[in-house]
Order: sequence, then structure tokens, then C-alpha cells
Amino acid sequence: MSKFVVVVIDSFGVGAMDDVPQVRPEDIGANTCGHILQCFPQLRLPVLEKLGLINALGFTEGAMQSSASAVYGTAMLQHEGGDTFMGHQEILGTRPQPPLRMPFSAVIDDVERALIADCWQVERKGNDLQYLWVNQAVAIGDNLEADLGQVFNISANLNAISFEEVRVIGEIVRHCVQVGRVIAFGGFLESSQQLLDAAEEKLGQYIGINAPRSGVYQHGFQVVHMGFGVNASVQVPQKLHEVNIKTVLVGKVADIAINPHGVSYQNLVDTQQIMDITLNELQKPGDIFICTNIQETDLAGHAQDVDRYAERLQVVDENLGRLMSAMQPGDCLVVMADHGNDPTIGHSKHTRENVPLLVWQPGITGAHLGVRTTLSDVGATVCDFFSASAPQNGTSFLPLLHNTNTGGNHG
Repeated sequence: MSKFVVVVIDSFGVGAMDDVPQVRPEDIGANTCGHILQCFPQLRLPVLEKLGLINALGFTEGAMQSSASAVYGTAMLQHEGGDTFMGHQEILGTRPQPPLRMPFSAVIDDVERALIADCWQVERKGNDLQYLWVNQAVAIGDNLEADLGQVFNISANLNAISFEEVRVIGEIVRHCVQVGRVIAFGGFLESSQQLLDAAEEKLGQYIGINAPRSGVYQHGFQVVHMGFGVNASVQVPQKLHEVNIKTVLVGKVADIAINPHGVSYQNLVDTQQIMDITLNELQKPGDIFICTNIQETDLAGHAQDVDRYAERLQVVDENLGRLMSAMQPGDCLVVMADHGNDPTIGHSKHTRENVPLLVWQPGITGAHLGVRTTLSDVGATVCDFFSASAPQNGTSFLPLLHNTNTGGNHG
């Protein structure tokens, strides 16, 4: 019986991709990991250090050193920009397609009509650029943290409206639009005015709520991610189901990935709770694939809060040690990210960065996995590990582990 665990430290990149000067000049110089270590030169993350974080970073920074026993590489983002939703679809084996881009202003009329037809109270806020204000508690507009034009947000005060009602509003919006993602979320705010006060315009074309500034993440945050055009039949959970391997998704990945035959722990944000669930699932009998997302690092990046980011990394590091102590010969752990979110770069959006690819098995010795050209190589490796059909995209690096591992793989 074997376990394969993928822990995605959301937004923990290790340096801007080579195409950044051409496609995202605002991300030139981004290095989430490197800059956090520069800000905290005495920070020690002993488990990530052992796994080869500094090896993947490519240079020594602060107190942490490279590891001679590490099995490590880096992975490039094949999807455009740097997006959590598409990043996780890519990890699970989807070949990314160019995203549809449009401002919310292009669909505001359609969304407004659909909401009114469903008996919601709808106002428009703003001047030349406008967003929708629903039931005095919910703002609908452009997502200002992700790549502009690819995501619409439904931001709510859960003291004034239930999350189930917010989800219904989100489904109405999702039905009206074809952008890659609609995110419906909320938190407990003292006043719905906090949402209105956090409205911002960008580039004269986009208008929405600055979610970190609104305070919506701080108390009772709940979220659902509604994607468009994702074919689950080509992804890892379906391929594993076909060979009777269960998939468990924990954290934000459970909100954004389709997993009808497995177990999904949704609407979770707290890092310790997420890691506790991951450990508990790891200790259950049987073959299992677990994919876990640590979202609080990403939230710290959006808030440009380096202190919070470093503190959450310490929690992750301690819990990775607990996972590794519970793993048996033949089990496999991958620690990676889905993009960057450099809190020092001067903006609050994701940054287009290469990500670390750190692999560990009991008894494994050092190996270099090179620069992988897509995050899908992880999904392809998971399917190879369990002798399942390959997903749509990616190349397995399992043969590189066979050369160094004495424990063997699933069997």
C-alpha cells in the first residue's frame, strides 16, 4: 500500500520566469522565496532545507544552506500569467489553453439582468466604470489580484448575507460569463461599507474590490471557485479512479478541482487544520493520492505582508516534518508551488515565477530533476506511480526516482 502526497505551498515561487520581461514586465526581479529569506536572514525552515529548497532557489540566502541529499528541480508555468486555478488544473494534468480575457464591464448588462430576473436587489456603483452591488452586501466586479480580465469576483459581507446565498449569486454569474474563473467569497465584516470603501479601478478598464484591503479575508472567510471549460476526464483524479486509487483533495485545491469519486475537504483556509487533515488521511489504510493546498501563504502575498508569509512558512515546515515521519517505504512526497506572489515586488498580484519541485521518499538519495517545462509533470508522475493511464499533459519523472530509491513504488 502506497501513498503519494503533493503539498502545494500556494504562491511560493523561486524566481521570475525567462519570459517575464516580454509578457509581465511588472514581475521583473520577482523571487518570492529569495526575497522573504533576504528580509529574514535568520529564518530557518529545516525540513524545506533538507528537501532542497535552497538547491531549487539556486543561491544561498541567509541562514539556510543547500542539501546534498535532496531530490529537487524546478518547474515552469505552462499556463499564461500566474493563476492558482489554472496552476492546479495544470498540476492535475490539463494542457493549459490561452485564457479568455474581458473586463467585467463587457458583461455587466447580462449579469445585472440575470440577477434581477432571479429577484435580487441590484444597484450599479461607480461612474464611467461600474460594478454591481447586490442586496446591500455583495459586490460583483473584476478580480484585481489575479491577471486582469481573467477572473470575476463576488465579494460579500457574511454578517449581512449567508454564504449559500453568495454561492447562488456566483452560479448566476458563472452561467452568464465565459472567463476562466468566477470566485464567490465572503467574510464577517463589521459593515458592508468596508467593501464599498475598497473599490478600485485599474488601467481605466477594470473595477472591483481590493479584497485584502476590504478585510474580507480576516474573519470567517469562505470561498468557492467556479471554473470554465475544464475537462476532468483527462486529469489525475479520473485516471486514478480507473485503477481504483482514491484521490483526496485538501484546501483550496478541493474548491477548484473536480473530484467526483474521491474526498474533497473544501472551504478550508487555516494552515494547521489543513495539514492535520492531510496527516490524518495519510495514516488511513490503502493506496491513496493526496493533494493539499496551503492558501495562507498566497493571502500573505496579496496583502504584501512579509512577516505573515514567513510565519506561515514555519507552520508548513513543522507539519511537513510530521508528514515525513508518518510516511512508509514506497510512499512519495512532492512539495511545490503553483506560481509566485512576491510580497516585496511592489504590487499585490501573483508573480510569474518558476516553482520549486522537492521530492522525498524514505531512503531516497540525492538526484536532480532538472527544469520541468510544465507543472503537469507532477500529475504525470502520480499516474505513473500508481500504474494508471497518463493524464492529458506532462512527462513523468518517476524513472529518475527509480534510479535513486531503494523503496520501490506502488505495488
